[in-house]
Amino acid sequence: MLKTVISGAALMAVTATTAFADAEGRHDAWGELLDRYVVENSDGVNRFNYGGLKASEDDRAQLDAYLASFADLDFDTLSQDEQFAAYSNIYNALTVKHITERYPVRSIRSGYLIGPWKRVKTEIDGEQQSLDAIEHKILRPMGDARVHYVINCAAWGCPNLRAEPILAEGLDETLDEAARDYVNHPRGVSIRSNGGLQVSTIYKWFQEDFGDSKQDVVEHLLEYAEPELAEQIKSNARIRNYAYDWALNDAPDGTS
Repeated sequence: MLKTVISGAALMAVTATTAFADAEGRHDAWGELLDRYVVENSDGVNRFNYGGLKASEDDRAQLDAYLASFADLDFDTLSQDEQFAAYSNIYNALTVKHITERYPVRSIRSGYLIGPWKRVKTEIDGEQQSLDAIEHKILRPMGDARVHYVINCAAWGCPNLRAEPILAEGLDETLDEAARDYVNHPRGVSIRSNGGLQVSTIYKWFQEDFGDSKQDVVEHLLEYAEPELAEQIKSNARIRNYAYDWALNDAPDGTS
C-alpha cells in the first residue's frame, strides 16, 4: 500500500492555507448583503437600505448567521491582516444589525446619552465583545490609523461603508483607497472661505492615531489628497474647525 508522508512544515502550510481560505470565505455572506443593500450615491456618500434589510427575514437571518460564525473561530490561527479584516467586518455588520433592529431611527445615537457602542455586543472567539472594545481595544492597538476609514458608525459624516467586505488579501490597497476616498470628500477636509481647514472631527477624536499634533494630521491629509486639494491644503495648512454629521446614512428607498 502506497503511503504519503507529509512533513511537519508542509502540514503547517496546508493548515495555514485552509485557515486563510476559511477566514476569507466566511466574509462572502457579508459581501452578499453589502452588494444588496449599500447604495453608492453620486455625491460620494454611500447609504445603506436599512428598511430593505429589515423587511427581509432571510437576509436578517443571513446577517445573524454571519456574526454567529465568529463565536468559536480561533483568532490565534489568523494573521494580523486576517484579524484586522475580520474585526472590521464584524464591527460594520454588528452596527448594521443594531440599526436594523431599531429602524427607523434618525441617528445611531438616538435614544442614548452618548451612543450604543459599549452596549452592542457579539460573541467572538468565545468572548462577548462590544463595538467599543472592537474599535478601541482590538483594532486601534494594531497601529494603523487607516482603520478609521473602513469601520462605519452608520453616520453621514463617517467614511463610507464599502460595498464589499474588507479582506486580508489586498488589505493595504483597500485601506489606501478608503483613505483617499474620505480625505478627498468635503466630509474629510474642506477649505474654509476665510482661510484654514475644516476637517472631520475624526481627526480630533483620534488625533493620537494620526500623530502628535494638528500638523501631523495635516501631513496625513497631504499623503492622500489629490493634487489640487493638496495644493489648497498647503496654502491653508492650519486646522481651524472640526465638523461631523451624525445623521443616519440611510437609503430608505434604495435609490441615489
